[in-house]
Amino acid sequence: MRVPLSQVADMATYIAKNKIRPRPEWQKNNSVSDDANPFRIIHTQIPAVGGERKSHPMINKRFPLVMMLEPLHACNLTCTGCGRIREYESSIRERLSLEQCLKAVDECGAPMVSICGGEPLLYPEIGQLTAAILERGKWIQLCTNGMFMIKRLKDFKPHPGLVFNVHLDGMEKNHDFSVEREGVFKEAIEGIKAAKAAGFKVFTNTTVYKETDMKEIWELYEFLEPLKVDGHAIAPAYGYSAVNQREIFLTRDDVHEKFKDIDKMAKRFPLVSSPIYMEFLKGDRELPCTAWGMPTYNVKGWKGPCYLITDAHHDTFEDLMTKTPWDNYGEGNDPRCAECMVHCGYEPSAAYGINSKFSDPFKQLGWLLS
Repeated sequence: MRVPLSQVADMATYIAKNKIRPRPEWQKNNSVSDDANPFRIIHTQIPAVGGERKSHPMINKRFPLVMMLEPLHACNLTCTGCGRIREYESSIRERLSLEQCLKAVDECGAPMVSICGGEPLLYPEIGQLTAAILERGKWIQLCTNGMFMIKRLKDFKPHPGLVFNVHLDGMEKNHDFSVEREGVFKEAIEGIKAAKAAGFKVFTNTTVYKETDMKEIWELYEFLEPLKVDGHAIAPAYGYSAVNQREIFLTRDDVHEKFKDIDKMAKRFPLVSSPIYMEFLKGDRELPCTAWGMPTYNVKGWKGPCYLITDAHHDTFEDLMTKTPWDNYGEGNDPRCAECMVHCGYEPSAAYGINSKFSDPFKQLGWLLS
């Protein structure tokens, strides 16, 4: 199975409960008016906005699915496509306390926590943090470049709810080029080997750029098969304000072309992106963005509106949910969202069952059991 049955059951139960009875304190609309919105003039240039704008189908049933927890933004690499080390340059030396991290996890209540950054294995209390989140019954994906895995493995114990998610953007030459340092690929592979030997579950995470050759990603997955990697996450690269190298990012048409044969890849390898989201990547289905489904918490607070765009930082999760003008964002509303197809906005929509089809449960079941 691509995902443990217990995790599927937990997530399905959580989604069903929240869709039936969403928490009312998260559904209030305390956002500022369009007159106070710095993007108001830009909005009026888009026909779908204003009086013709259609409200999001889940605008009054908002709840989180995966919490993106960034204990720090410090990193040992300067990856070409990463915006964190640039956007948070002024606070790069700051980090959340263990207490702040756990308070945020409790405040949000999402069943899954993605611990990212920066490089989370640089966080001194990463072992304690992970253990405390697991004790709360959460599922964890710890996103890492893999270079500190061997050194820090002693801080962890294998657990069904813990996955090391190692970033690999291609084979050795191209991966090292994308992270701007030679030798990273080899160290990441050694980290994967050590983690698997110690009994940990390991995924890889790949970002597809304009110059990415999908044949090389196939080659990468074949290379990883003998290592018994448990799953592969894959998503398109999307340009945003913190990253200036626009020529490396994909338009929607580019994404459709890159991912046109993703079904073949999913049949051959254990891809962990849902089949509904993969249909969206191919252009076979439309999904609205549900950025609140993957909220981000870092040293500045709750990042709004989403993992990629920063218009505000909120002190509380409720403020993020109620003071963000959600209907102002998404394709057709905000020009910054025009080309985005990144999983942090659209995979929750697939999980929520937005624009669902009769065949979707059978697709999901077949994908899960394959």
